[in-house]
Amino acid sequence: MNFRILSLMVAVALLLFVSCKNEDDTVDPTPTLYEKLGGSDLVADPANPGQMIEAGRLGLRSVVDSTIFVIAADPELSPFFATLLSEVGSGNLTNFAVLSKNLTDFFCVATGAENFTYSGLDMVKAHDPAQNPRMAMKSDDADFDQFIADVVIGATQNGVPNDLIAEVGALIETLRPDVVQN
Repeated sequence: MNFRILSLMVAVALLLFVSCKNEDDTVDPTPTLYEKLGGSDLVADPANPGQMIEAGRLGLRSVVDSTIFVIAADPELSPFFATLLSEVGSGNLTNFAVLSKNLTDFFCVATGAENFTYSGLDMVKAHDPAQNPRMAMKSDDADFDQFIADVVIGATQNGVPNDLIAEVGALIETLRPDVVQN
C-alpha cells in the first residue's frame, strides 16, 4: 500500500474517532470535595439497617453529628443551642434529627454532591435570633473560630484526613460573613 494512501486512511480514522467522541466521555481530573469525602458510592447506612447511603453523605453526616455533640460539651458554644440541648436532655431528638439533616444537606451541596438539595434557612437567617428563635444569640469571630475548632474535633473523631479537614475548614471559613453577626 502506498504511504500516501495509508497516511490518508490514518488521518480519516483519527478524524472519525475524534468527531464521534462523546463530550460525556471527558473526565474532570479534579475531584470535588464531596468525592474526596467518599462520593456517591453506596454503602450500608449504620443508622438505618437495610438501607444504603452515599459514602460522602455518610461521612459528612458522621462529622456533623459528632460536631453537634462536641458543641454540646463546649461551654463556649453550647449556650447558642440551649433550646436544642434542652430538648435532647429530655429525650426529644426530633429537632436534633432536623438539624443533622439540614447541616448534612448543606455540606453535601457545598462540597459538590449532585444528588442533594439544601432547603433550610440561609446562613444569615439561620444564625440571627430575630429570624430563627432556635438560635439563642448572635455569634462573633471568636465564636466562629471555636465552631471551626469543634468541627475539626468532630472530623478527627471520624478519621477524616488532615488535608480534607483543611478543605472543609476553608469551606466553612467562606461562611464567616453570614454567620458572624456581632
